[in-house]
Amino acid sequence: MDASGGRANWRKIWVGSAGNMVEWFDWFVYSSFAVYFAGSFFPEGNTTAQLFNTMAIFAVGFIMRPIGGWLLGRIGDRRGRKAALTLTVTLMSASAILIALAPTYAVAGYGGVAVLLIARLLQGLSVGGEYAASATYLTEASAEGKRGFASSFQYVSMTAGQLIGLALQIVLQNTLSDEALHGWGWRIPFIIGALGAAVVFYLRRNMLETEVFNEAGETVGGDAGHDGAGRGTLKALWQHKREAFLVVALTMGGTVAYYTYTTYLTKYLSGTAGLPKQTATLVSFCALFVFMCLQPLAGALSDRIGRRPLLITFAVGGTFLTVPIMSLLKYAGSFWPALGLALLALVIVTGYTSINACVKAELFPTGIRSLGVALPYAIANALFGGTAEPLALRLKQSGIESAFPWYVAGCAAVSLIVYVTMRETRTIDLHRVGKQDEGTGAGRTRVGEPVAD
Repeated sequence: MDASGGRANWRKIWVGSAGNMVEWFDWFVYSSFAVYFAGSFFPEGNTTAQLFNTMAIFAVGFIMRPIGGWLLGRIGDRRGRKAALTLTVTLMSASAILIALAPTYAVAGYGGVAVLLIARLLQGLSVGGEYAASATYLTEASAEGKRGFASSFQYVSMTAGQLIGLALQIVLQNTLSDEALHGWGWRIPFIIGALGAAVVFYLRRNMLETEVFNEAGETVGGDAGHDGAGRGTLKALWQHKREAFLVVALTMGGTVAYYTYTTYLTKYLSGTAGLPKQTATLVSFCALFVFMCLQPLAGALSDRIGRRPLLITFAVGGTFLTVPIMSLLKYAGSFWPALGLALLALVIVTGYTSINACVKAELFPTGIRSLGVALPYAIANALFGGTAEPLALRLKQSGIESAFPWYVAGCAAVSLIVYVTMRETRTIDLHRVGKQDEGTGAGRTRVGEPVAD
């Protein structure tokens, strides 16, 4: 690849990642700052009850993700990846502004909760399409033989967004009083998120469409996989139902583990392990920084040895090490033991996060790729990802918090069965567009190309 071609690919990765970073900054700061604004909207009850109510609204956002996956996935397949990515960041900006301006219980009673709920529904709609649009875009925009490396930047950007949110939290914790943070300081990250989204909107308006999508648009044919009438439709997705069910199953274990060790970790360390909030936040920040740096390395490794070995490594670790890690975290007691255990957990999760975007994109032909990734993934997240943290808090309220790690391990075990039985996707041709690929999933490659197991 010449220098100009390399710069073009890096620009595509940068623009796609920058938008993804802002999207997930807005998504995650709700969770990380919930401990500060829960009492503003739910003044009655103990701290755990307030936090549960606030995180229940967080989970409601996941209900909208399948709708967002369908709507924005359809737009991505019919109008292009660029159009879908631009719309997602617009919706996210609107939701951030709503949260920043939401009135408290003292001002408007439960009217503030209604505003919070609407904002979370918009966020769910946006993120439901963002994941698939960015996964598809990063995979299609990558150089040949580097899809794993390029698509790994999805979780680099997602984690970077969360790190920025955590860094902002650390700064605010050390510059504002606890009273100020609970009173008005929690609004600051949502204002910053709205401003960041405006910048990314400009970048995405000027981004380049992928060559794979443009080439598919020039293809003449009549089957539902790629023609204008069939692109991005549920009918076309049904022709690839095996791959859709595969996306749900392979996502199950990964999304539960990811949300456990990212959004829930800080609360677990402060609420269960008894670490100060500042220490718990610092542990999460340091662990996530290392986790972010590991993503491209693991993605590049998958380009050499395949996707399945990394997925299987994650699932084995998740199945057999989750309960010991969570049990030891409960008694970590200080920064360094907590950091070591958090790093071990996130190294295991890297086997899933670094490559799951490209694996899902590789399963579908071009005309249904965005919807094929978006809707099944959003359903899996609504069922398992969004419910992970509320379930953990509910179990804690019920006095059986120790059951939660077993649930996480069980989800990883289900995904392990899928990873062991699925075919390798690394050599699949992204340019396939038609019905000849129906039901291929990970089982077919370009004519004449060897099939990898």
